[in-house]
This record gives sequence, C-alpha cells and structure tokens, in this order.
Amino acid sequence: MCKNRVWKHVVKEGDSLVDATCGNGNDTLAMVKMVAEKSCRGRVYAMDVQKIALENTFSLLDEELSTDEKELVELFAICHCKMEEVVPTGVPVRLVAFNLGYLPGGDKTLVTTSETTLLALEAAKRILAPQGLISIVVYVGHPGGREEFETVRAFASELPVDNWICCNLQLLNRPLAPVLVFLFKR
Repeated sequence: MCKNRVWKHVVKEGDSLVDATCGNGNDTLAMVKMVAEKSCRGRVYAMDVQKIALENTFSLLDEELSTDEKELVELFAICHCKMEEVVPTGVPVRLVAFNLGYLPGGDKTLVTTSETTLLALEAAKRILAPQGLISIVVYVGHPGGREEFETVRAFASELPVDNWICCNLQLLNRPLAPVLVFLFKR
C-alpha cells in the first residue's frame, strides 16, 4: 500500500514507532522491518482492544520475524487513546499509525469511535517527534466511519500550519473507499 512508501521516507533504523490499532499485524510487521538494526534500538509499540487482533498480530510476527526482530515489538491490550501509558516518557516517536474502523475478518460491530480516536490523535500529537508522521487510514463505509473521518479532518484542520503539513488521499469515484490521511510534524 502507498502509505508504507511514505513511511519509508520518514522512518529510520532505530526509531520508535506506534501501531495504534494493530489489527491483523500487517502494519506492525512492516514497522519492525523498517526499524530493525543490529544494535536492536528500534522499537514498535503495537496495541489493540481486541484479543483476537493481538493473537493475529502475534501469530504473524512469530512466523515472519527473527528472534532478534521479535524483541523489538511490544504488544498491548489497550485502547489507542491510551498510547501514552505504554510508550515510555521521553521516547521520541517517529510514526504513529492508525487503521480506523473494524478488524478485517473480525466482528464488524466492534469499531473505533470518534471519541476515542480524537483522544488518540491528541496523544499521538504529544508523543510525536519533530519530523514525525501520524498516518491514518479511515474506513468510511461502515456505520460511524464517515463521522470518524470528519473528526480526523477537523483535528487536522486545527493543527497550526507553521508546525504541521496535513493532507488526505481519497478516491473521488469510490465514495466508500478508505481515506488515507497524513499529518507530518515539521
């Protein structure tokens, strides 16, 4: 997906990253591959509120990562709005990634909400390092998805232009397709 190409221009080996909604683990896996280095300083903090999501992520990482790479990941059963509780104070985070909506292949009634996502975006803003990126995929095709996108858009619109570059990528002829939002901190 094109978001990973953007991430590679921001993330460096040894960075600390947050997968705020780890789902089935694909983004977590991509993040580990980006930060892994011989000194093992890189770190990925991945979280989800659903037990099945954490199990899926653990299983994927167990299959795809070396023993050393697995040491770079910490999984947490926690809401994305509480990311500051798992990222150690003072750790500069280069990337915070969100996939908003429901777990692919999971219970479609369990979704992220505008309220917790707004809190999570505020937390991400506080922990993000300069030259860092908040990457958000908003699935708008489910009940509450469009409202959540409007919450993300309002949050981004209020960020000071001197310190942030905010954009979104949206398919104009597919109104229910996911919207990709990037918030880059100068």
